[in-house]
Amino acid sequence: MTTSPAVFRLAARLDEVGFSDIVNIRNRVMELRSGGATVHQFEGGEPYMNTPEFIKEAMVHALRENKTRYAPSSGLPQLRAAIAEKLRIKNRIPVRDENVIVLTGGMQGLFGAFQSILDPGDEALLFSPYWTPIKDLIAYCQGRTVLVPTQEARKDGFEETLARYTTSRTRVIYFNTPQNPTGIVFTRAEAEAVARFAVARDLIVIADEAYEDLVYDGAHFSIASLEGMPERTITSFTFSKSFAMTGWRLGYVAASEPWMTGLRKTTLYSSNGVSTPTQWAGLAAFTTESDHLESHRKAYQERRDLLLAGLNELGLHCDLPAGAFYAFPDVSRISHDSREAADILLEQAQVATVPGVVFGPHGESHLRFSFSTSIEAIEAGLESLRRNL
Repeated sequence: MTTSPAVFRLAARLDEVGFSDIVNIRNRVMELRSGGATVHQFEGGEPYMNTPEFIKEAMVHALRENKTRYAPSSGLPQLRAAIAEKLRIKNRIPVRDENVIVLTGGMQGLFGAFQSILDPGDEALLFSPYWTPIKDLIAYCQGRTVLVPTQEARKDGFEETLARYTTSRTRVIYFNTPQNPTGIVFTRAEAEAVARFAVARDLIVIADEAYEDLVYDGAHFSIASLEGMPERTITSFTFSKSFAMTGWRLGYVAASEPWMTGLRKTTLYSSNGVSTPTQWAGLAAFTTESDHLESHRKAYQERRDLLLAGLNELGLHCDLPAGAFYAFPDVSRISHDSREAADILLEQAQVATVPGVVFGPHGESHLRFSFSTSIEAIEAGLESLRRNL
């Protein structure tokens, strides 16, 4: 018995959804290392340090106290209250507990946000270069990605630039600060310009603030804190970068209605909530006095300055990233084709990076280096580049 190809096919909504290029790069690195090669890894995207002990101890305590039953799918009331207080004080976003939902990482928050806003054919504006999964989250909604060059917006003005790319189908602006992969931190004035445009054109904003605690120059600013923006902004946060909790899969979103209803539905019928012991650990992250955030911000800044000095010395010009933990140098002296440039660095110097084109066409002729690694690893990678390029 044979089955028609019309039956054995994926749903059309997955046709334009791809897989991460970065995973393919990691696979190549693993292959080289399994063959005995030394690889200097700058392709990663997670904190180099371990989760703080007080967070791990809170998880152990929750397990010993048998806090392992279902929690409300929107999150433990105690954790939501702590998050709401943090958002009001630190981010200046006027929220109540009911405006907060706890999720399995920032990715679930972004997934739910796009699912709650986009219908097939709707357009989403992305400042580019952009974090690569965003185009796939939009594709999953059968929406259309429209790229807005960040440098063009900074040069010509945000409102003027956004107007050039907006159509009658535009529905949402994705606003990521600090940015991955460039490390750009949008200023308050830039956020105000985007907010004015969103209000004038009646658009929704999805704000991705995953790297809010990793800012070295200037200050982080939440667009949802501006007048007229709380009701039209869905803001996604994660514990992953701030507290080195990538594998814990813990994040949260601030939103008002009707977006919160959409987020609750997408959560209920996917994960049905976050692991209960993990949420108690998350509560400890917000309620335990610690110098963790500031000490690690300083450690990242030291690594940033070391890597940037070395790259610029090698003629790989790189603007100083104001936030996040990535450098995005121009490697056109090696090759204008960023995939080719990445291959050359990997083959000749055993330095693993991510091609800039992975982050959209405006990333071409650049490579992404992560400085979320040890000082020794950065020094060794730079020395290998000096010897082999």
